[in-house]
Order: sequence, then C-alpha cells, then structure tokens
Amino acid sequence: MEDKQFYEDIVREVKEDFAARREARRPYELMWQLNMNFLMGNQFCNITDRGDIRQDEKYFFWQEREAYNHIAPIVETRVAKLERVRPKMTVMPFSSSKEDIKAADVSAKILEAACETISLPQKISQATMWSETCGSVFYKISWDKNKGRKLGETGDGRAVHEGDVEISVCPPFEIYPDSNVSQTVEDCRSIIHAKAYAAEDVKKTWGVDVAGEDINVFALDGAVAVGGLGYSSAAPGVTSEKKSGQVIVIERYVRPDETDPDGRLTIVAGDKLLFDGPLPYINRRDGQRGFPFVRQLSQTVAGCFWGSSVIDRLIPIQRAYNAVKNRKHEFLNRIAMGVLTVEDGSVDVDNLQEEGLSPGKVLIYRQGSEPPKMMDGGSVPIDFTYEEERLINEFMVISGTSELSRNSATPTNVTSGVALQLLVDQDDTRLAATSDEMRFAVKECGEMILRLYRQFALTPRTIRAVRKDKIEVMSFTAEDISDDGIVLDTTSEVNDTTSQKRSMMFQLLTAGVLYDSDGKLSEETKKKILRLTGFADWQ
Repeated sequence: MEDKQFYEDIVREVKEDFAARREARRPYELMWQLNMNFLMGNQFCNITDRGDIRQDEKYFFWQEREAYNHIAPIVETRVAKLERVRPKMTVMPFSSSKEDIKAADVSAKILEAACETISLPQKISQATMWSETCGSVFYKISWDKNKGRKLGETGDGRAVHEGDVEISVCPPFEIYPDSNVSQTVEDCRSIIHAKAYAAEDVKKTWGVDVAGEDINVFALDGAVAVGGLGYSSAAPGVTSEKKSGQVIVIERYVRPDETDPDGRLTIVAGDKLLFDGPLPYINRRDGQRGFPFVRQLSQTVAGCFWGSSVIDRLIPIQRAYNAVKNRKHEFLNRIAMGVLTVEDGSVDVDNLQEEGLSPGKVLIYRQGSEPPKMMDGGSVPIDFTYEEERLINEFMVISGTSELSRNSATPTNVTSGVALQLLVDQDDTRLAATSDEMRFAVKECGEMILRLYRQFALTPRTIRAVRKDKIEVMSFTAEDISDDGIVLDTTSEVNDTTSQKRSMMFQLLTAGVLYDSDGKLSEETKKKILRLTGFADWQ
C-alpha cells in the first residue's frame, strides 16, 4: 500500500507539473497556431483575450475578404534555399596517433551508414519546415531496441534485435521546458515531452493497459473566411478537434545533479506510472547522461527558450496588404457595377434589385418622377497603388528574400552579372544565421549518435558505407568508437550548386591547372572531373 501511494504521488506530481508548464507556454502556442493559419491562407483571424484563435466576421455582405498570400511564397523560398544546406558530418582525428585516426575513420563510416538508415536528410527537411513556421523544432535521438538485425527469439516467441539509433522530429507543440526564458536546452533543469498515442500503442510499447479518452489535437479544418461580393471560398485553418481512444504520454527528463548523478526519467500515461528511473542514454561528454533533445531555431531570441519565425514579422504587413487590396477591389466593384439612385415610388424596386440594369432592359418609371440614375463613383485613389507597392517592398525587406530569389525575375535596371551575383550573395547572407543553427543541430545529433552506439553496440555489428564510388563493409563494436578522441564538424553546400561546380571546373580547365606536364588529361583526372561535375554515372 505504501508503494502504491508513492506511485500515485509521483503520477499526480508529474501531471500537475505538466499542467502548469502547458499554461505557461500557452502564449507561444497561440502564436504558432496563428503563424500556421497565415501560412495556409487563413489570414482573417487573431488571438483573443480569452486565449484562443478567433475568426473575424464580415461587417457587410458586400465586403471583400480575399487573402492575397505573400507569406507562403516567402517561406517556400526560404525553405528551398535552406534545402541546399545539406550538412555533411566529417570526423577528424583528435591527434595524429594511429588510434585516433582509426577511431575517426570508423566513426565517419558509422555516421554515414546511420544517416542513410534513419533517413536524416528527410528528417532535416521536415524539421526545417517546422522551424520556419513556428521558429523552433527539436530532434529526439533515442535507441530503438526493435530495430536492426534479428538476433533470435525469446522463450515466448518474441523477436530479439540488435537495436539501432532512431531520430524523430518533435514539433514545438510537444516540448514543455521548466522555464521559457532558458537560453538553451542545457540551461533547463527538466524538459517534458508530451505526445498523444493510441491506447493500443501504449500497451504494445510499455506493456500497460491504459484507458483511452477524448483528447484535443490540432487538425486542419476548412473555414469559410475569405471571399467577396457574390462568392465565398474556404481556407484551411488550424483548429482543435477531439480524437477518441487516445492517451497522453508524459515523459519528464530531469537533468543530473548532486542528488541524482544519473538524472531522472519519469513516464506517466493516464493514471499509470510507466517508468521511473535514471536517464537511459549516456549522450553527453565525459560519459555523462543528459536530455536526448537537440533544438533547431529559425532565429534566436535573446533570453528566450523559443526561437522566432519570419512569419511573426510578416503578419502585420500581410494584414495591411490584404486590407489595401480588398478596399481597392471594393472601389472597382462600385465603379463597375455602379450605385443607383431611385426616387421613392417611381419604379418597381424589387425587380430592380433582382435584375439590375441589364443590357436591353425596358425600365418603366412613374410619369413625372425622376428616372433612376447612376451615382458618380469616382476613380480609385492613386494612394492605394502607392501603398500596395510600398508593402511589396516591405515584404522583401522584412523577409530577407529579394525579388530575384522570390519571383525568379531580375530587378528593374539591373543587367550586370556581377550585380546579380551580389544580390544572390546578400540573400544567402540573410540566411546565414538560420543555416548555422541547422549545422549546429546536425553536429550535435552526430555526437549523440556516436555516443549511443558506444553505449549499446556491445556485440559486433556490420555496416555498409559508400566511399568514393566504392561500397565498404566493415564490422565494429563499441570499443572501436571514441567520441572523446574525435572532433565533429559539418560542411555546407549552400553555395556549391552543380552549375557553380561545373563553372569552376571549366575555369580550371581553361586556365590549364588540371593538365599534366605534357598538356594532357589523365584518365583518372577525367573520371574525377566527371564525378565532381555530376556526371559520375554518365553512361
């Protein structure tokens, strides 16, 4: 009974801690929802004082409410440019000793094989979209005992695998730090990872029966929020809907301290305690245990755990642009359709409202009264056009994407190739901070991957890596990995496109740098040139 009471106290304390963190993080969560709505085109919504997202309604039936989405192409352009940042983890020996050189070579091959197994490029793309939308995203590096080569079976017929590294992308909605003003992940004393699972999955993973319940989850829903006079259209919006048979699994990771040298991990689902013990992974320097999370930001905010997105700065401009365009179209509607003035009792008003002044219409009005006439609607003020152009320029200034990269069109009066290259370099410079965040995150992921292999690869394992057009197969154990004897670094291909590589190679050929003393190209040099210019498999 004492043990039962002890477990119930732990469950209650963890759930109360989770509820408090969820309430403290709510302002950030509302901003993320608003960003997602604006990105998808649902741009007539705002955050209310009650702490939710509310749709703005029309004041008049004729009011134009169309969304002219400039945020989506800006985010798509930034993501497309960041897709070229493909960090390659290179391993350098800590010293010139044979042991360090061998450890570096083995570690490099392990990283190459692991990145291919866990589909790291796809995970980076998925994480980049989240970070550009919400400002923050997290990688969770864990060890999955059900992956890898099958070693045998237990007495009850369950398969036993050698296990392998698993990386999952965690949106910011799933992460709850103990303080929203912690600058880094390491500054947090504890972090909660909360995620909704089906009750069957909880039973399969942890072997505990937990009753499912209705849980509010984020979903895309069509909201009739845009349109104009005589028509309406639906824009997808982020709303909350109930999903039945779900269980929120709360994983609370506590950093090691003097009281708990190995830290503490507590997993709670419903009213059940699934696990309570030390942190499972030795993933920090000097054999220390730590959080299995790596944070990637779009833009760093001083004194805040969460990053900022470019959408945060673009929302006011997008609202102003929509207002200008819609008011301009309302003017055009009045000019094109006209506004009739009719003397009371002179015509059949119901018929006139129904059919209007159609071509060839015979209009009968009372003898002696004034015939209906059109009011002078004037013309669209030129200030609308000026404001529209100013807002377009503000989009480019605030987002850091020039007309060249966003519209694939050269700016007016710019014809020099050097000037165009300078514009491209400026766009890349504006993305330097974001691309550095990606490289730092991937570098930290690589360090954790090697440390997990060092902890769990106790039996000989076989990997396959592609090196210089050759497939190398090797066997290793944990003793062959020394994360303290290597230095991890990442290289970027943000400026190394195939066309640029070809151009540089042709310049070197023209300058005669690659020819031997007899003025000829060796067969080996020709093969290297074809490989570097993207024609390795030309046949």
